[in-house]
Amino acid sequence: MFLRVDKLQIELPAPLKADPNAGAALQELLGGKYGEMSTLGNYMFQSFNFRSKHKLRPFYSLVAAITAEELGHVELVSNGVAMLNNGPDNDDDEVNGGDISDAPFADMADIRLAASFYSNGGGATPVNSNGASWNNDFITTTGNVVFDLLHNFHLECGARLHKLRVYESLTDPMGREVCGYLLVRGSVHAHAYALALKKITGVDIDKMLPTPNINLDKIPECQKYLGEGSHRKLYTFSENDYKETSSIWGNGEVALPGDPPGELHVVEGMPDGGKIHMLSGIPSAFSPDYAPEEMMEIAQKLYKASR
Repeated sequence: MFLRVDKLQIELPAPLKADPNAGAALQELLGGKYGEMSTLGNYMFQSFNFRSKHKLRPFYSLVAAITAEELGHVELVSNGVAMLNNGPDNDDDEVNGGDISDAPFADMADIRLAASFYSNGGGATPVNSNGASWNNDFITTTGNVVFDLLHNFHLECGARLHKLRVYESLTDPMGREVCGYLLVRGSVHAHAYALALKKITGVDIDKMLPTPNINLDKIPECQKYLGEGSHRKLYTFSENDYKETSSIWGNGEVALPGDPPGELHVVEGMPDGGKIHMLSGIPSAFSPDYAPEEMMEIAQKLYKASR
């Protein structure tokens, strides 16, 4: 089962402005072929379908723990997309609907993913940067642990390449922060699957890393996470389970060449995390039949009753 915590895995800065086209670019990291929906879907169903869990426990624990992290990555990217689509934190929009006769959202007709406004109110959905839906064809779960681990290694390498390209297409610090963090964590996952394959087959696949050859020390948004050793940490996302991962991600194994040196280690639990930004209501998008003050009054009463 999963335990949900009301935080993002990292603290994100507020976007500088509303930029729906940047949000569309970030959608590639959500619903693209190598996006977070794909990594989540692959690892989740592989963990559900994993055979001989009692005999292959370290490999099952590795896939299961990374599954939980990927669920948080889906949440992180989704929040990033919505933040770019909506712009800086601003409660003023919730005052009233205003005059809608002057086409207040005329610019939305020309954005790359107009449906992100028309259908989703500026929110994220599992589509890629062109609006094509993510689908089950991106999931591989064969029941063969070596095949699945090799596929996962390929998936993480492809995901890092996509993250870099999206990073290079963005200028907003918030979007780049998402990419920088995911580049570090994607490196961890690729390294972890390489080590798992090395343990189970004897093939020294970690010599192929980093693939693609992305030097994280040249990406400013990666430095904070490298400095705190995030590239050497693998989280269990559980208080009591999946500790067996330490037999793969540990035991004297060290960081990849080019990254800050040190031994790899498993962290029981999860990152400290950061706040989830509050997206403001947009009454003018629902006018003229919208009464936000009534909804807020009801919500406040329910909140007080729950305390």
